[in-house]
Amino acid sequence: MSLESPTRFLRMEAPKGIKILAEAGDIQATCRNELRLESRDGEISLEAKRIRLPHLLQDISSSSSSSSSSSSSTSGRQKVYEVCVCENGRLFLSQAGTGTTCHMSNNVCV
Repeated sequence: MSLESPTRFLRMEAPKGIKILAEAGDIQATCRNELRLESRDGEISLEAKRIRLPHLLQDISSSSSSSSSSSSSTSGRQKVYEVCVCENGRLFLSQAGTGTTCHMSNNVCV
């Protein structure tokens, strides 16, 4: 089944919700400009074993703030990152520390 509008705008509306289900396959959404998920009164929930954001920007200043002596002792460990949100809604990765490393003054948010 295909649902498309090659020349105009496509909107799906229903008074009790819309459910998209692929029991034995994948669901893919592709667009040229902006893909928006919006919930006016509730929440947006992504439930999966893995959620990948392969091209997410990384805050370089947070990873360079650790000293070289501590990096040699943790070189065998996997680095842990946290997903941060700028005021403008942009997401970025920041190397996790004991406290939050999400600072809105990052050059990533510009």
